[in-house]
Amino acid sequence: MAAALAIRGLRGGRIPPPPHPTGPRRGAASGALQRLGEWFYEVEVVLGWAERLRRRRLRRKNAHYSFIQSLHGHNVAAACFAMSCGGRVRFEGQQRWLCADSRGRWSPEVLQFHHVPVVAVDLSGSQLTYDGLDNFVLLTKLQHLDLSGCPHVDDWALGRLHVFGDSLQELSVARCPRVTERGLATLHQLPKLRCLDVGGLAVQSPGLLRILLEEMLPQCRVLGMEMEEGDPPEAPPELGQPPPPSVTAL
Repeated sequence: MAAALAIRGLRGGRIPPPPHPTGPRRGAASGALQRLGEWFYEVEVVLGWAERLRRRRLRRKNAHYSFIQSLHGHNVAAACFAMSCGGRVRFEGQQRWLCADSRGRWSPEVLQFHHVPVVAVDLSGSQLTYDGLDNFVLLTKLQHLDLSGCPHVDDWALGRLHVFGDSLQELSVARCPRVTERGLATLHQLPKLRCLDVGGLAVQSPGLLRILLEEMLPQCRVLGMEMEEGDPPEAPPELGQPPPPSVTAL
């Protein structure tokens, strides 16, 4: 082989250069990068599909029970929806709470309360959303509502609670990660509220917020933002500093 190359060189032919030692490595690296990019694209597609599926299931879970409402009334429909979410309800004149069985099926006993109003709903830790509140807006005698630990309850949902202004006395929005000061400011539309649990909310200046809530709802006991013993009181604003925002500004 070397002799043939030498002869070609003597005859004026060009000797081809030896292959670069890094050539195959570059090809392998580019192929690996291409496969890695395709893999990331496929993962992104799967994650997007999973997110759409999750949202679709959440909308379905919070659908309006219009068919049951047309057959048995809004009280039974609200009770069935609450139990399907893993919650429980209590009807007027009853001490016992009704809830679904271990398989998530609501009890047929609820059909006996066709004309009995629902006075208490416990949806703590459920997947309730703003749309799911459609099942409760006709409850004119609702006195107790527990929404603690609901990951999808936000400020918009709290603003919709004004429909219970003539009856609601106890409300819990503790540990709701999407509730902020703006949502709490809408609770002034609940003048009959006597107990409000706001523990575990990610808000700034909880001591100041509690003062504002007590000013906004003077007849209501605010829970969950008590100042611990030994904590110094909040210092007043310095001269020249703007005053703290009013309740309407939240």
